Amino acid sequence: MLLHKKLESYNLILASASPRRRELLAACGIKFTLAQPFECEESYPATLAAEDVAQYLSQLKSSAYPLPLEERDIVLTADTVVIADSKILGKPADRAEAESMLSMLSGRTHKVITGVTIRTKTRSQSFSVVSAVHFRDITAEEIDYYITTYRPFDKAGAYGIQEWIGYVAIEGIEGSFFNVMGLPVQRLYVELEQFLAADLLNCK
Repeated sequence: MLLHKKLESYNLILASASPRRRELLAACGIKFTLAQPFECEESYPATLAAEDVAQYLSQLKSSAYPLPLEERDIVLTADTVVIADSKILGKPADRAEAESMLSMLSGRTHKVITGVTIRTKTRSQSFSVVSAVHFRDITAEEIDYYITTYRPFDKAGAYGIQEWIGYVAIEGIEGSFFNVMGLPVQRLYVELEQFLAADLLNCK
């Protein structure tokens, strides 16, 4: 049975404000409800390895979800980070920071990691996916045009791979393209199938 059929008896709740995640989940043919916005302080221990931060934050967001889960509810949370030189590049606070981030990524390879948590009333499962993204050298004029036109202040690393800069500046990707967009849908599909299979076993 296809996953979207298996999920018909569940209420999958996407607890994310990201329009990209909504688009990607819908493109998989998976029905979901969108959670109302809620507060979550996205902080992490200074000693945490950069590669573990995305999954940690996805778990933090899941724990912060304010409503009690019903028997057939599944809440889905995710967080994406960009890592260059072992440094996490979050969402730029302003234009100067966006320029600094894009200049840092120019002509280099960086990692994009998305952490995902799926949780029911009784169980929780988390995972993360890593992609490597190769940027060609990008000019100051290109950076200025991209920031002015697309205002990427809501995006980790100050860029969206599905936007202009992704078409003209990214030479290659190792790993999942959709992971770089913000949701590794192929891995999520497999994890949800396994999660539901385990749920069925627990109900027997």
